[in-house]
Amino acid sequence: MATVGFIGLGDMGQVIVPRLLDAGHVVRGWNRSPGKSAELEARGMFVAATPAEASKESDVVLSIVTDGAAVREVALGETGIAEGLSPDAVYADMSTISPEVSREVSAAFADRGLVMLDAPLSGSPVTVREGKASVMVGGDEDAFGRAREVLLAIGPKVTYIGGSGLAVQAKLSINLLLMVEVIAFGEAVALAERGGVDRDVMVQAILDSVAASPVLSYRGPFILEGSMPDKPLADVPLQQKDMTLVLEQARLLASPAPLAAIANDLMNASRGMGFGHQDFVTAHRAYRRMGGES
Repeated sequence: MATVGFIGLGDMGQVIVPRLLDAGHVVRGWNRSPGKSAELEARGMFVAATPAEASKESDVVLSIVTDGAAVREVALGETGIAEGLSPDAVYADMSTISPEVSREVSAAFADRGLVMLDAPLSGSPVTVREGKASVMVGGDEDAFGRAREVLLAIGPKVTYIGGSGLAVQAKLSINLLLMVEVIAFGEAVALAERGGVDRDVMVQAILDSVAASPVLSYRGPFILEGSMPDKPLADVPLQQKDMTLVLEQARLLASPAPLAAIANDLMNASRGMGFGHQDFVTAHRAYRRMGGES
């Protein structure tokens, strides 16, 4: 079993760390904001004072934080991962950030004789908890081989994508597809309701149809009366962060992405209507409001 440093104990960290512990790994965790470690400590996680301390004597170090700036800080800051990581260890960042930032940090690690992988996770706290999440990995293939068993404790599907930055490139494309799918679902249900179909009936009809998918199976029912979770799996601003990254990649690569732009506009509309604190499936409410419904 490995010793794993884990940086970032937010919503995803709260469900990933228990899976690592259940697999028998020793976990040393750190979080920028204090107060999120108590339950994980009770499960057996050790708490580190800094990312560097969490990285010392760890075989694999994982991070999952908000954005590229946070990755730079925890990886390359004064007390960052690079200060504690052994040359024999592997650092894998699981955050959803731009490929350019990921490659920049990876190159900084290489300059120090260290190795960094991009290893974004596709899934939500629900899918991680159920053991259905997947991990994509970019970077040095030998390092991937050394980190693979640890990553398999998080999700059963771990795929090597290619060179540095390519895994986050793939993750952004998957998030584009996911976003458009969920927003199209909201549009379809709103249209059916306008035509007289009961919402509950329409949601079930979609989930029983060829259009059903894993993301709709657990997220779709959120739009039923009284079913929207108080704590969203991914709220509107968080999901819009990913769409902003997608649109920036589309600009840099001169790749048309009209559906990404429309999805982003629906997130703008949702925020403007006061739904920004909800899970992004709330785009259904934005469609109803734009159609004159409550």
